Parts: sequence; structure tokens; C-alpha cells
Amino acid sequence: MQHGSQQASSSSVPDLPGLHRRYFEQRRAPDRALLLERYQGLARALATRSAKPSDDLDDLVQVALLGVLSALERFDPDRNIEFTTFAWATVQGELKRYHRDRGWAIHVPRRLQEAYLRTAAAVEDLHQELGRQPSLGEIAKRTGDEEELVIEALEVQGARRPGSLDARWSDDSGPAWEPGAIDGSFVEVEERSLLSSLLPRLAPREREVLQLRFLEEWTQAQIAERIGCSQMHVSRLLTRALARLREWVEIENLGVVRRPRPGAVHADPVGVS
Repeated sequence: MQHGSQQASSSSVPDLPGLHRRYFEQRRAPDRALLLERYQGLARALATRSAKPSDDLDDLVQVALLGVLSALERFDPDRNIEFTTFAWATVQGELKRYHRDRGWAIHVPRRLQEAYLRTAAAVEDLHQELGRQPSLGEIAKRTGDEEELVIEALEVQGARRPGSLDARWSDDSGPAWEPGAIDGSFVEVEERSLLSSLLPRLAPREREVLQLRFLEEWTQAQIAERIGCSQMHVSRLLTRALARLREWVEIENLGVVRRPRPGAVHADPVGVS
């Protein structure tokens, strides 16, 4: 008697195409549960294929099952396409979205996440093709993005894998750094800010010579040819400009002017405000 009951129950479940047809027309929860059970193997296979060492496979399987469910809700048997083919792209999309969102340690707008992925791929490809780091313009051309968006995408890279506050930071050039230690970079930023505020006090020719020498790394001979004077005159302009800047820095930091060393170039006080 029990065997006959099981046989009747089994005969009430249609074949897979029929089950898809019935769910498409009636949207009954029991049919949906049966279909999800039938495609658990597909979900697990795709989840396993996309798994990384740090992933929890059970979580990935749940994500893949959500993709299967989403595909079931949109699947139309009249389109003459296999459900597994239709569902594959949806499940893969859910798994990729899971990895993408989970990979960011802090919230980053979706627009920047997608821009970062395009930019990172373009940088890697261009580096292989060119044998050097690509320029900003080359990256923008490859991705089709504006240069401003490429810059933003490069800046959010640290949001994917921020350093631990418990980790000791060090390199081969100096001692290890720990949270709470004095960072010399802050001093450098302050000095650069002060220098930027003092540069406009120099004469235009002195500013130009300083920029060419120290920012663009031109030789004194190249600068002399550029501005139409002798190399000796370039040397004098550099010496005078640097002496003035040193004096003005001392005025800003100490409020006094130190007595110049014997033989040092005496700074012209003209222009000190």
C-alpha cells in the first residue's frame, strides 16, 4: 500500500520540461522548490569553480542558488533554450557581484568599483605590451574613460586591501613603522606647503630656473640655452634664489634671520614681506 502511494506521488511530478512549464504558468511554491532541488548540482559546480582560497564554499553555494532562483523567475520555456544555458549567465553574474562587493573593505560607489576593475586590467595589459608603466592618457584611451575617472579609480585601490593597524610596516631602507610613531611625511608636507607659499615672492626668472632645475631635472646647460644666457648666470640665479628661500623659511619658522656663514651668499632682503 505504501509502495503504491509513493508510485502515485512520483507520477504526479512531471518531467523537467513539464515542471518548468507548470511553474511558468502557475508559479506554485512546491514546483519552485522541486526545481531548485533539481539544480543544486549546477549551483554547487559553478560556486566551486569560482571559489577562492579565502572563500566559504557554503556561502558561494547560497549565492549561486539565489542566481538559479532569479533565473527561474525569468525563464520562459517557449524560447526554446535550455534552462541550464539560460541560468549559467545569471549565476555567474551573481558570483562575480559577490566577489566584487566582498573585495572592498570600505564602501566604494559601484561606478568607481567598475572603473577600478577596467583600469587595473588596462594597466596590466598595457604594461605587458609597452614594457613600461602606461601613462594616464594611454590608460584612459584603453578603458574609454575620462582621465579624471581613471585618476579616481587608481586612488581607490587602497580600499580593496587596506593594511592592518596591527601590522609592522617596514622596508629595506629604514626601521619598521608602528601606529603612533612620528611620520616624517607630515613634516615633508608642511615644508612643501611653506615652500609653495614662498615661491611667488621670487622674480619670475628665478622661479622658472628653479622649476626647470629641480622639478623637471634639467641641467644648467639646458636651462641656459632655454632662457638665453650663460651657464654661469644660471648658477648665480639658482644660488641667489635658494639663499632667499632659506632666509624666508627661517623668518617664517623662527621669526629671526640667522647670521650668514662666512663666504655664504648674502640674500637680498628685497621681496621679503
